[in-house]
Amino acid sequence: MNKQKYAITFACYNALEYTQQCIESMLRCGTPLDRVVIVDNGSTDGTREYIAQLGPVHKIYNQDNYACGVAWNQGALALQAEWTIVMNNDVLVSPQWVESLIGCAETRGLKVISPALIEGELDYDFEKFSAAASSKMADVCRAGGRHAVCLAVHHSVWMDVGYFRAAPRLLGYEDTLFFNELEKASVPVGITGASWLHHYGSVTQTLMKQERGLTNSQGLGYRYNYRLLQQSWLERKWSKWQRKQQQRQWIADEMARYGMTLHGLREGADFKWI
Repeated sequence: MNKQKYAITFACYNALEYTQQCIESMLRCGTPLDRVVIVDNGSTDGTREYIAQLGPVHKIYNQDNYACGVAWNQGALALQAEWTIVMNNDVLVSPQWVESLIGCAETRGLKVISPALIEGELDYDFEKFSAAASSKMADVCRAGGRHAVCLAVHHSVWMDVGYFRAAPRLLGYEDTLFFNELEKASVPVGITGASWLHHYGSVTQTLMKQERGLTNSQGLGYRYNYRLLQQSWLERKWSKWQRKQQQRQWIADEMARYGMTLHGLREGADFKWI
């Protein structure tokens, strides 16, 4: 695949070791760093110094933590391409992850697509696992599925739907609003089993909660962000119920056929499929 076809961007706020691991996994898998835009949201732990020495990487340094929506937009606009991959910094990639991700989207006519995930501790051989899983689950696609750990967005979506809501106080609600807009516009989305990532799990949000004295169970963003959806209580409950029903069906179908699903959790040195 011509590397000019895509750009990759992620935001970071402290958590230096995870950004390092993410970049190192890209290097191992041959991901071209000159297609990567890193947006630093005011890190103070050495992240900026690390990013500065990554020669080919495009860098944006924000004075403060403007949260994900602002940073994702900055990254997407800084290096424009047919496909923009927006992702977290606390992930590891696998060989051919970009080609497999975009290839599935184009084959199935999807405009937004996410890879399959393993989340939790890295207490297993991810490279070996991802090679086997991407081969075994290559034809599996959850049409209508979505997550914001990593998503490839076709440039037509920016034109038809717009970018992420750029309001720092949202603090993690930007993806919910974006997916809501995609649904309203009937934009085809999905999750593919042809591409896999390991995700450590909301590292940046956990750090921000600790700074604010919040527990992991407490919400980071403004408690009334849901009002921005402009949906009634019944509409939100109905939509959530429908998603849960679809999730159960995906799990049942994938487990019956493959003995695994497109979303796994590491628990007690084993996989829990969800």
